[in-house]
Amino acid sequence: MAGRELGVEVGSTAPLFLAILAVHVPAGVAAVVSGAIAAASPKRPGRHPRTGTIYFWCLSVTFASLVLLSALRWPHDAHLLAIGTLGYVAAGVGVLARRHEWLGWPVWLRVHGTGMALSYIALLTGFYVDNGPSLPLWDRLPHLTYWLLPALVGLPLLLRALQRDRGEHP
Repeated sequence: MAGRELGVEVGSTAPLFLAILAVHVPAGVAAVVSGAIAAASPKRPGRHPRTGTIYFWCLSVTFASLVLLSALRWPHDAHLLAIGTLGYVAAGVGVLARRHEWLGWPVWLRVHGTGMALSYIALLTGFYVDNGPSLPLWDRLPHLTYWLLPALVGLPLLLRALQRDRGEHP
């Protein structure tokens, strides 16, 4: 049963759901923040790989809790599970590409960057699809906006990064 907790609309007020949500929300926020820092950081040893690793682990916790939350509200949250699964698979591909530099330069870089960027776009898409109707100003936008805006912003940024890094070796 849906309800409000601490003034926020939640999908259920069942104690198990709220306990999982108490892990899911901070992990998702940490993924958004660490992913933004990793994306904005110079692609060299130091901040980028460190925050990228934090992003992947926070995304992992977010995805694991999403699986549990979706199971508790099946089939209502099936679309969120689909978005999350696509995002987590994309991140997994990105991580594997980084660990397999033998693919050759710049192939591993393009696969890594694309996978991580797509995972971040999916993370934001899931957030907006689930929460957009409850957010100030966002609640005035057409529902389709929640599905499309992260990709409309993120894909051109990804394409620009791929173009900029084309063939350059650090």
